[in-house]
Amino acid sequence: MRTMIALVAAVASLSACQPNSSSQTATQEPTVVEATKTVVESKANESKRLNEWFAVKYEEQLQSSPVMLTFLGRKEKYDQMNDMTEAFEQEQLAWQAASVAELTTNFDYNNLTSEAKISYDIWLYQYQQAKAGAKFNYNNYIFTQFNGIQAFAAQFLINFHQVDELSDMQAYVKRIAGVSTAIDQLLVRAKENAAFGTRPPKFAYEGVIEQASNLITGRPFTEDEAAVDSPLWMDVQRKITGLVEAKKITKEQAESLESDAKKQLLATFLPSYQALISWFESDIVNSKSNPTGVATQTNGQAFYNHMINASTTTELSAGEIHAIGVKEVARITNEMIAIKERVGFDGDLPAFFNFIKTDEQFFYPNTDEGRQGYITDTETYLGFINEQLPKYFSLLPKADLVVKRVEAFREQDGAAQHYSSGTPDGSRPGVYYAHLSDMTAMPKNEMEGVAYHEGNPGHHMQISIAQELTSIPQFRTQANFTAYSEGWGLYAEQLAKEMGAYQDDYSDFGRLVNEIWRAVRLVVDTGLHAQGWTEEQAIAYFKEKTPIAEEAIVSEVRRYLVLPGQATSYKIGMLKILELRESAKKALGERFDIRGFHDTVLGGGAMPLAILERRVNDWVSSQMAK
Repeated sequence: MRTMIALVAAVASLSACQPNSSSQTATQEPTVVEATKTVVESKANESKRLNEWFAVKYEEQLQSSPVMLTFLGRKEKYDQMNDMTEAFEQEQLAWQAASVAELTTNFDYNNLTSEAKISYDIWLYQYQQAKAGAKFNYNNYIFTQFNGIQAFAAQFLINFHQVDELSDMQAYVKRIAGVSTAIDQLLVRAKENAAFGTRPPKFAYEGVIEQASNLITGRPFTEDEAAVDSPLWMDVQRKITGLVEAKKITKEQAESLESDAKKQLLATFLPSYQALISWFESDIVNSKSNPTGVATQTNGQAFYNHMINASTTTELSAGEIHAIGVKEVARITNEMIAIKERVGFDGDLPAFFNFIKTDEQFFYPNTDEGRQGYITDTETYLGFINEQLPKYFSLLPKADLVVKRVEAFREQDGAAQHYSSGTPDGSRPGVYYAHLSDMTAMPKNEMEGVAYHEGNPGHHMQISIAQELTSIPQFRTQANFTAYSEGWGLYAEQLAKEMGAYQDDYSDFGRLVNEIWRAVRLVVDTGLHAQGWTEEQAIAYFKEKTPIAEEAIVSEVRRYLVLPGQATSYKIGMLKILELRESAKKALGERFDIRGFHDTVLGGGAMPLAILERRVNDWVSSQMAK
C-alpha cells in the first residue's frame, strides 16, 4: 500500500495531465483534496478496527492476571492470585505469539495512523522481549531481598485488596490460600534454578528468611497473648472492623470472618512460609558471601546483555554503558565542586562528602518525630512543585498522591524510596514510600530531589497520566518500560530545578548527589555483571564518588546484584529525554513550547526509547507545519 504522501503525489500528477476545468466531465479523476480525505478516512477506519482488537486482546490478557485486575481497581477474580508456574508462563508466551500472528496478518501497518502504528509496534515489542527473556528463565533469581513474592504478597493484600463489602473480605480469606500456592510454585522454581547453578547471593538468602519470618511472627502464629499481631492478622482485623463500623456486616459475621481468616493463615499461609524459610536456611551454605555478577552463571553474559537491552530499550553494549557512566560521573563531579566552592567549604570534595554525611544539620532525629518530620517536609516540597506544574504541563494527573513510611515487615535500613501507583479511577491514590527505619541513611539535602522523582513531576505524574489516558488502547496505559519511566523520574529531578526548586545550595548539591548516584549505577552495574567486580569493589567505587551513606550504598549494590541491568535504565532514559528536548528546541526555535513537549512525552504512555523519539519527531513536524 502506498503512503498518504505517495498517493497524493500520484493523484497530483494525474490531475496535471487532465484537461482544464472547463472541459472536465463527470467521470474525471478525484481531486487531491478528495483523495487525501479518502486516505485519511481509510487510516482512521483501520486504526479504529485495530484499537477495538487491542481492547479485546488486552482484556483476555488481564483475565489471566487476577493481581493486575486488582491493581486496576477491578474485583473480578478477587479471591485468586496469579499462576506462578513456568508452564503458565509458556502458555502466556504462546498466547502472545498467536496474538502477534493475528496482528500482522489482519492489519495493514501502512494504513494506520501514526498513533496506531505506535500501539502496533509496542504490542510487537512486548512479545519480542518476552520471547527473548524466556531463554533465560533458569538465570533469574526467584526470591530476593528486594524483589520477592514473600514480601510482595503481604504488601499486595494489605495495600491493594480493598474491602468494601462482605464479599471482598471473603475473597481476601481465599486469597490467603492463593498466596500460599504462589509461594509453593515459586519455591519449586527456585530449587530448579539452584540445581542449574543459579543462586542469589548470601545476603539475599538472609533477606528472604528475615522477611518471611517477620510475616509469621506474632499472633495468630503463636498462642502467646503478649505477642504482637502479625502484619496480616493486624490487617484482617482492621478491615473486618471497618466493615462493622460501616454497618456492612454484623458482629456475628465479623467473628466468623476472623475465625476463617485465622484458620487460613494457620492451615495454608504458615506452612508455605515455613517451607520457604526451611529451604533457604538449608541451601544458604551453597550461596556466595562475596558475589560477583551474573556473568559467572551458565549463559550469564548473554543473560546480562538481554537484561541491559530490556532495561534501557536500546542496543547499547555493557562497555558503551560503562563509558557513558564514567563520563557522566566526571561531569557531575565538576558541578559538585562548584557548589562546594560556592558555599565556602574549606577542603577538597571527599572532605565535603564527609561533612555532608556526618554533620547533624543534614539529618532528622532517629525518632518517630524525626520520621514524621521527613514525611511532613516531603509533603511541603510536593505542595510547592504542584503549584508550578501548569506552567510546564497541560496534561495534569487527577489521582491524589500520599506519602507513607514503608510497612515494618518489609522496611530495610537505607533502602531506596519508591512509588506505588493508584487506580485509574482515582479510588486508590498513588503512594510515595520511604524507608525510615534508619534516619541516618535519609539525609535532608537529598530528600527534595527524591520527592520530585517519586511524586510530581516524576513517577506519580507520569504513571497517573498514563493510566488516565483515553485516547490510546488500555494496554498502553499500563505498559512499563523502565528506561522511559525511570528516565522520566530522573529528568523530573532536573526539571524541578527549572521550576524553582532547590533554593538552598545544599539541596541543589543533593540533587547532584541523586544524579551522580544514577551515573555511578551505569559504572557499577556493568562493572559487577560484565567486568567481574565484587560487591566490595562496587561499594568502594560508590564511596569514592558519592557522599551517600554506607548503609544506602550497601543496599544499592545488593539491589544491582539481584536485579542485573535494571539500574542502567535511569540515566540512559534521562539522557534520551534531554536529547529529544534539545533537538526539538533547535528545530522549532521560538515555536518550542515546553508544555507541548512534556505532553507529547507523557501523553502516549510508556514506550521504548526509539518509539518515543519517533513520537517526539512527529510532534516537531506537526509544529513546523503550523
